[in-house]
Amino acid sequence: MGQFGTNDPLGVFNLKPMPTKSTLASNYLDFTSEAGNDFSQQYLPELYEMEVERYGNRTLAGFLRMVGAEMPMTSDQVVWSEQNRLHIGYETDGAAASANSVTIGDAANGRVVLGSGHNMAIRKGNTVVIEGVTGTGEGVTVKGYVSAIDPDTDNAKEFTVLPYTSATLAAAGFATNDTVNIFVYGSEFAKGQLGMDGSLEASFQQYSNKPIIIKDNYEISGSDAAQIGWVEVAAEDGTNGYLWYLKSEGETRLRFQDYLEMAMVEGELSTNSTLNSALGQDSAGTEGLFAAITARGNVYQNYASGTGTGGAGTRSALGDFDEILKNLDKQGAIEENMLFLDRATSLDFDDMLAAQNSYGAGGTSYGVFENSEEMALNLGFDGFRRGSYDFYKTDWKYLNDASTRGLIDNVEGVLVPAGTSTVYDQMLGTNIRRPFLHVRYRASEADDRRMKSWITGSVGGAATDSLDAMRVNFLSERCLVTQAANNFVLFTKTA
Repeated sequence: MGQFGTNDPLGVFNLKPMPTKSTLASNYLDFTSEAGNDFSQQYLPELYEMEVERYGNRTLAGFLRMVGAEMPMTSDQVVWSEQNRLHIGYETDGAAASANSVTIGDAANGRVVLGSGHNMAIRKGNTVVIEGVTGTGEGVTVKGYVSAIDPDTDNAKEFTVLPYTSATLAAAGFATNDTVNIFVYGSEFAKGQLGMDGSLEASFQQYSNKPIIIKDNYEISGSDAAQIGWVEVAAEDGTNGYLWYLKSEGETRLRFQDYLEMAMVEGELSTNSTLNSALGQDSAGTEGLFAAITARGNVYQNYASGTGTGGAGTRSALGDFDEILKNLDKQGAIEENMLFLDRATSLDFDDMLAAQNSYGAGGTSYGVFENSEEMALNLGFDGFRRGSYDFYKTDWKYLNDASTRGLIDNVEGVLVPAGTSTVYDQMLGTNIRRPFLHVRYRASEADDRRMKSWITGSVGGAATDSLDAMRVNFLSERCLVTQAANNFVLFTKTA
């Protein structure tokens, strides 16, 4: 037997004659490639055709489906209004002790400035509570009667308060330029007097968001689309078969669906003029969940860093969580709330709740609710009630995944109110109740852009052009509406 030259395109093969019939390597062709990753022997290996799903379900979407809804819109912008507080309090500068006057909006020291023509919520005849925050009157609280309102001559609003229990504010302990908190609790008039001067107009806050267009695609040539593989496709969307492009197309679709949610969570409104110019917009981007909570909601940093009331290195103390409850009391006080947490913070909550069992110190308490030593011990908590609030806790996969927020772990969780708000829907022509958190997508009778998918090219049943390929296109146009963001809490790490 001869030997093929090394320049043969099939490779180098050595065939040696043997006096006996033996199954030796020298008797058979060697299919080993230069890379060494093809069949290395003459025997057929045992092939596992199915891929091993070593990362489990890899999709991350589902958060918004749990807490919100999706509704169509036909405009480039969604605008909504939110109520202001019924009772208005002020943080002020300038408790002039000798004259009993209080100034709201002294521009010189950076406090709230009420512009010319603004109707102040404090009027002559009101009774008020004043608390000293800084200065000589720090910690002092008095109740007083508003005897006069200074005319609107500048940006400051001044009014005179006569304390009920002392002759002057100075006698009560206040001095000029003390910082004070003040709110109205009622009014008082003498017999036969005229009624209250002026009236208060209801006001509201207006917010808006704009949708962004999200795109992706997958492309494969006609030749590769017709090539069969030996690995059977296994994807989360149920795609199966031996055509490898089915897997890539399916994963592109799943990845795009995750992007639809991730963009609503992470979105930012652009203040970069260069970026806006590149996209041809006055303001690029969209306000996502994290941005909305940061701008209009509650960000609790000390909890995650372990520097809260529980002490250094402790983030599972009940006192830390009670600080959150106190802040919720100042907001809408919505009774039911969802906690979406990363693994570490979820375990911290479990530890916090488990620590409340005084019988569990140093071990597990048996006998409670038939919790015998033979039973499987459940050390996790799905929910709890504290004060007047109910909390339902769940892990948020997005915060744990090593290729998303698990890689950049400065966000440890979010508290979402499980409530709804009543708004007027222009498309339906009626008032409807919507979750505080919901997605609006562009749609009309001509085009529904919630989740579009179409095929171009000349492969895969499409015949749109002469391109010998199949291109699967994905598109969506949407934005997130975060209403009443003051009821949301974002748990973050401090630097």
